[in-house]
Amino acid sequence: MTDATDAALAAQYEAFPYPRRDPREESKRLIIGSPGHLREIDHWVFGASRPTTQPLRALFAGGGTGDGTIMLAQQLARAGRPGGVTWLDRSAAARRIAEARAAARGLTNVAWESRSLLDLPGSGLGPFDYIDCCGVLHHLPDPAAGLRALTAVLAPRGGMGLMVYAPHGRTGVYMMQDALRALVPPETPAPARIEAARRLLRSLPETNWFRANRNFQDHISGGDAGVFDLLLNPRDRAYTVPDLAALLAEAGLAVTAWMEPLRYDPAHLLTDPKLRERAAALDPTARAALAEALAGNLSMHVLYCRRAGEPVTRADPLAPGAVPVGREIPGPEQARQLQPDGGLTLVMDGLRVRVGLPTLAPSILGLVDGVRSVAQIGAALEARGVAPAAFARAWASLFPALEAANRLLLVPPGQPASAASASPAAA
Repeated sequence: MTDATDAALAAQYEAFPYPRRDPREESKRLIIGSPGHLREIDHWVFGASRPTTQPLRALFAGGGTGDGTIMLAQQLARAGRPGGVTWLDRSAAARRIAEARAAARGLTNVAWESRSLLDLPGSGLGPFDYIDCCGVLHHLPDPAAGLRALTAVLAPRGGMGLMVYAPHGRTGVYMMQDALRALVPPETPAPARIEAARRLLRSLPETNWFRANRNFQDHISGGDAGVFDLLLNPRDRAYTVPDLAALLAEAGLAVTAWMEPLRYDPAHLLTDPKLRERAAALDPTARAALAEALAGNLSMHVLYCRRAGEPVTRADPLAPGAVPVGREIPGPEQARQLQPDGGLTLVMDGLRVRVGLPTLAPSILGLVDGVRSVAQIGAALEARGVAPAAFARAWASLFPALEAANRLLLVPPGQPASAASASPAAA
């Protein structure tokens, strides 16, 4: 299910593997993000209910130069978790880079498959407990067919992490693509097209929408691959929340979490109480769509999903035995980031969102280490003179607020304490 444009796209990623990566950089840092982060998968896909002793079989469909593959493989290895990651892509150039990155880290839990994700049905691969498809579906001739191909190898009660482009935050991108097609038609050799793009970027009028858009850095720091992917791409499309929800529904999938949930909650964007009341009455997809329209800065949608008939069985964050953990920022460090009144201001692509937290938030966060349970945190605070009822009220407010910001998650059962408390992002 390919066409001439798809052939041009394949040639693009062969000539300009994306994103630009240097395996020598692996000694300095681990690139992290969403989707595909181990703690996010545990929490948002499996509800922190799937034992960590159960092997996790993961697929990165359209793995590119390996960001997600390397991230999850390293996190699994560091945590001593069973299972492994399969990288799948049709770009030989991207594979060479991804394999070199894995070798630089000494990772042995990655399998390599050079093929299209459209070949997955009947391939003998899978089933996979987690499938990651980041920045791929929006380039396909038929995104729905791509999603069906992924679903065909998804294990029962498994889940996916997806990223597709969103329109409002990409304002100016498609205008620039149109302008460059007029100046340097697609049949023009790639070096000439890249040179023209760089010349155009240096001479944009003040009123140009792309010039005003601060969501992008690829054309600045991503080299030729970044310029080509963003401005000269032969095909990409952007999805609004309703568009994406419809695509998922066609494949029998349903969203378990938009990343970050806070960004898709219009309550944080509306100050008028009557309008907030109206927004609260909308269904979840309509609320997310309203937030997208109000914020105007979402350039991509990142989400986790599962089959519609297999909803997440979510661990209870208020249960005494629940173990909270910071996704990347340890609890004590999060406590130090709070403002004097205990609140937290987050900046998300230029949008400032104020998160109100209980007065006990600093004391509670100081004890969140991925090892202590809710009951143990409460007991430690009680020893300091905090009444159990006061802690219970504060925790019932604090956890959902920071969970919505993707900052505080739950540790699944069976994870060793040392692995739970260590940052999975460590190199």
